[in-house]
Amino acid sequence: MVKKCDISGTGVMSGNNVSHANNRTRRRFLPNLQVVSLFSEALNQTFKLKVCTKTLRSIEHNGGLDGYLEATSGNKLTLEAQKIKKALIAKKGPIAKPEKKAVRNQPARVAKVAAKKAAK
Repeated sequence: MVKKCDISGTGVMSGNNVSHANNRTRRRFLPNLQVVSLFSEALNQTFKLKVCTKTLRSIEHNGGLDGYLEATSGNKLTLEAQKIKKALIAKKGPIAKPEKKAVRNQPARVAKVAAKKAAK
């Protein structure tokens, strides 16, 4: 059985156990996988997936499976998640990205100076 997240692709990592005497032995760090049923409101369908808890928190933060798939780029998704996203886009239509304002990305001090210059 593959220990890999079905959505984000997070898998097994390796590292060392380090003792008090600084002896190092190799070990494996396994992802915290949970089998969950995620409901897609747009597709009106439930998907039963093995998801790591970090991805599950991100899904809840983005308002469900649909919101998470819309917010995440296809490069960061597994093939199975990309198929769900493609079906979602076919059902809902293309995803519109919000426009970015140039002032938002600048530090507050620089933005105030730019606002004063624009007012003059």
